[in-house]
Amino acid sequence: MTVGAIALTSAPSMAATKFEFWYGLSGDLSERIQDMCKDFNASQADYEIVCVSQDNYESNLQNTIAAFRANKQPTIAQISDGGVVDLMLSGAYVPVRQLMEENGYKIDWSNYFSGIASYFSTSTGELLAMPFNNSTAVFYYNTDALKAVGFDGAPQTWEQVEDIARKLKAAGYECPIAFDPTGQWQWWEEFSAVHNQPIATKGNGFGGLDAEVAFNKGKFVDQLAWYKKMYDEGLLVNKSKAAGETANDSFVNAHCQMSSSSIADHGFIGKQAKEGMHWDVTMLPVWEGTERTNSFVGGAALWTLKGKSAEEYKGAAAFYNFIATPKQAEWWSTVTGYIPVTNTGYQAMVDKGFYSAAPYKGRELAIKSLTFTPPTEYTRGVRLGNFGAVRKEVQDAIQAVLFENKPVQQALDEAAERSNAILRKFEKTYPGATLP
Repeated sequence: MTVGAIALTSAPSMAATKFEFWYGLSGDLSERIQDMCKDFNASQADYEIVCVSQDNYESNLQNTIAAFRANKQPTIAQISDGGVVDLMLSGAYVPVRQLMEENGYKIDWSNYFSGIASYFSTSTGELLAMPFNNSTAVFYYNTDALKAVGFDGAPQTWEQVEDIARKLKAAGYECPIAFDPTGQWQWWEEFSAVHNQPIATKGNGFGGLDAEVAFNKGKFVDQLAWYKKMYDEGLLVNKSKAAGETANDSFVNAHCQMSSSSIADHGFIGKQAKEGMHWDVTMLPVWEGTERTNSFVGGAALWTLKGKSAEEYKGAAAFYNFIATPKQAEWWSTVTGYIPVTNTGYQAMVDKGFYSAAPYKGRELAIKSLTFTPPTEYTRGVRLGNFGAVRKEVQDAIQAVLFENKPVQQALDEAAERSNAILRKFEKTYPGATLP
């Protein structure tokens, strides 16, 4: 069975062609990228990929833009969901379909999960970048701790989460819920998605560059007020790099008993969980009475940048073909937790019993969450220019509420005003432009 990529033989070159791949992951995930790059280089002699971490998605986006302007760009850049509009309108890329066709590869593009492919595609369905590391937010919990306070099963609602947190606190657990105030992706964006709440007008920006943010209206206002209440009561505890221990580290060390993060962290948690600790994962909770909708696709795709040589493009196409093979796709999903990006890749893993095996059980919930309903106007994703800066405004608002006691509505209104200024500045950068 194939995932859709068929390699064509080519005459080996006298010396390997080097090309660069910049990515925005660090820690354990960066190490896995390096393993992938080594495996690709060992698999053939024509190309040598040089893989360079830029630490995080936003740094990689900004560094890639700066490098392109200086004509020092890499051949491949990993750009997250938040940077899609920036790349789309830059014109600085070679569409992945064009790249693969020109280099002799035949891809079954319909094999890619539609919810993933559409995020990196034009309105007419042309895929512009190669889906790579895709995920969604999930909720992790310590089953032993929850059972100790009388809860057996997966928390499904925020009401249950609050009840469990209070019981954990009363039982002497110092940190019922790990909360990273810089993790606005899961605590704001994904919350909005599963509750079908708008992040911006014009269908979250898909309808045009003149969209305005809407996070200061609707259910997220009440949700941030709830975070504040839980934080003040010591039920929600600040766990971040700035606090000295990240949310994931606090969870795997059993310092905190519940946490929200990416399904991509499933592999890390499985490897690092304290000996004897039992844990599980579930879809993000929703408030009672909510009709759950599908969650957002997180992660990134690989964009091929203009201005490189034909040989470097051949190397990039060969690398894309390599990561699309069933063997490589399964390895990547196994060692990380990122979901398979193709229907056949996912089905092959189901058929092998992958999701029934203890170390990987629960990862299938990411697929269930992403496909829980057909995408709505507000759950197909977010398409706002300079979205990283908007995210920073929401992050700052969350921290102002938690740590400075700023009123919730005021904090969000001020963040919305600054965010709209960011959007208007971006719109002026591309006067008259429409999203492809």
